[in-house]
Amino acid sequence: MSDRFALRDLSCERRGFLRSLCTGASLAALGSGPLLAGCAKDAGRVPYSSARRGPRFAVPADACDSHIHILDPRFPARPGWPGSPVGEATVAAYRRFQDRIGTRRTVIVTPSTYGTDNRATLDALRQMGGQARGVAVIDCDAAPARAELAAMAQAGICGLRVNFVSPQVWGRTDTARLHATARLAQEMGWHIQIFARASQIAAMEQHLAALPVPLVIDHLGFVTPQEPGAPEGHGAVLRLLGNGRTWVKLSGAYIASGEGAPAYADLAPIAQAFVALAPDRLVWGSDWPHRGHENDLPDDARLLDLLDGWAGDARTRDAILVGNPAQLYGFS
Repeated sequence: MSDRFALRDLSCERRGFLRSLCTGASLAALGSGPLLAGCAKDAGRVPYSSARRGPRFAVPADACDSHIHILDPRFPARPGWPGSPVGEATVAAYRRFQDRIGTRRTVIVTPSTYGTDNRATLDALRQMGGQARGVAVIDCDAAPARAELAAMAQAGICGLRVNFVSPQVWGRTDTARLHATARLAQEMGWHIQIFARASQIAAMEQHLAALPVPLVIDHLGFVTPQEPGAPEGHGAVLRLLGNGRTWVKLSGAYIASGEGAPAYADLAPIAQAFVALAPDRLVWGSDWPHRGHENDLPDDARLLDLLDGWAGDARTRDAILVGNPAQLYGFS
């Protein structure tokens, strides 16, 4: 989900980025290279994930992880960023993660850590080539020149994210900014992706329904079953999904669930309702590297296994992993 600042456990983000070492491992044994979360000496682990196995089903060829963030120390956090340091969530680290869960295609979303600096995302797109697409963050009050936007499109940017949860460089995000950003996306032929709590989606439903571009809603609409307003938020997401121009990412279960791992059972009815309504406008994402959860990393193979249960059958599951993201993000 993004940078996980301002989600359910703000204290984790504020305490800073902590990486655990394997039991008994010394700094000398780890060598001079960067320490990756999960510990490079533990061959059973991959960076920024607690997964020690692959998914329980055969992941189809060209499966897409439709929501990740790349954070590279070559690109510093935006000035004044209050959350976790940048860390080593690089393309090289992500490729190790891909090998574990079996996906091939990727959608890289610029995290709030970087504000409107999309350099890490664009650099990652260059490294990953045609198997990756990007979603950028732009301040519509100081939008890049048309030539720069065209270069971003050429690099693989196909959407703009509007974040109503995490702290942004301009301060509070409101519906006026949403509409202004959507107009820019319309000029570029891009979509709008929003990160908002379910209660915010319910409050903005009419504005979201009126957007002139396709809408992508992050992380199951951030419907947290135990929180007040969850039914209203879920209903708003369902109505938007039913308009034929809205997509939902089946991601971030470890953030929204009150019951938690391993089953995240309280989210099953929410996700299954989305599948029943619009199975052709759903995509799946890992939310790697799980910003704000570095000390409690989820099992990403288990998160992918959830999709197997939510989808109901292999054909629907594989469409969510391959066909749907190919349509939304323009993979050929």
